[in-house]
Amino acid sequence: MTINTTQGPSGSVVIIGAGTQGRRLAFMWSGRGGSVCLVDLQKQQLQDGLSYVNQLRNAAVDHDKNWGEVTVAHPDSLESALRDAWLVVECVPENWALKQKVITQLDDLAPAHTIIASNSSSYGISEIIEGLNLKHKNRILSAHCYWPPETSAIEIMGHQDTDPAAISLLLDQCRAHGFSPFHVKKDSIGYIYNRIWAAIKRETLLALSEGVCTPREIDAIFRDVLKTPKGPCEQMDVVGLDVVLDIENHYADSRAGIPVEPREYLQNMIQSGRLGVKNGEGFYNYGKETTDNSNVMSTPNL
Repeated sequence: MTINTTQGPSGSVVIIGAGTQGRRLAFMWSGRGGSVCLVDLQKQQLQDGLSYVNQLRNAAVDHDKNWGEVTVAHPDSLESALRDAWLVVECVPENWALKQKVITQLDDLAPAHTIIASNSSSYGISEIIEGLNLKHKNRILSAHCYWPPETSAIEIMGHQDTDPAAISLLLDQCRAHGFSPFHVKKDSIGYIYNRIWAAIKRETLLALSEGVCTPREIDAIFRDVLKTPKGPCEQMDVVGLDVVLDIENHYADSRAGIPVEPREYLQNMIQSGRLGVKNGEGFYNYGKETTDNSNVMSTPNL
């Protein structure tokens, strides 16, 4: 594979998965006139994805309206969709085996010059490609974003064989498309931000498991000191406590010395039916009546 860094890439961006991250990436990558193809098995996901892109466009301010075309495709026509792609990003669910399958398929079908990126939040690209027989390993990397367009940060991380030119090109193109890119220069579980955020989550859960304080108190002092809009418990509720537990389990499998109490605390919450915002109850009760104001608050607009 040869990466041309002397001029901007031509062609489209293909996004695999039209869920929350995929549809928001479609908005970002099409925001400066570039064409995007959104690929998903489910027709409804694709329709919802297009609707979401249009919703964000209608709400956009200070934009020159130079929107690029966003098309949709079923995986059966993936090879055709990839023919003109300079970048393809996998945004499939956070399942290691599934991501390996998708990356292998993309490496097999995409033209040799196409950069292949994983948007995984908990698996680095080195973990995903481990043991895979790939034709063009040097064009594969991680490109993990943080809820664009609300947050523009995106972290680019290669592996030991990634072509530095591919990283440079993607960093430049991310800047040109409204992202704030950060280069993760070595293998790092959790990249930069999630690695630090994991420690905050873990200590939050450990403090709760020890009875040091309540979720309300943790979030209140966190917001007071750091002036953030949400505290750690509120953030975990938004992400989903089952997802938080999956990520914690991955850290525990990869590193020695991680305490078990935070995972046990999360497991107990999940077993009692508390998953966070998505099912109406986590650390807090969302729009429901409660009698225990020391541990639960009503935050329907969180």
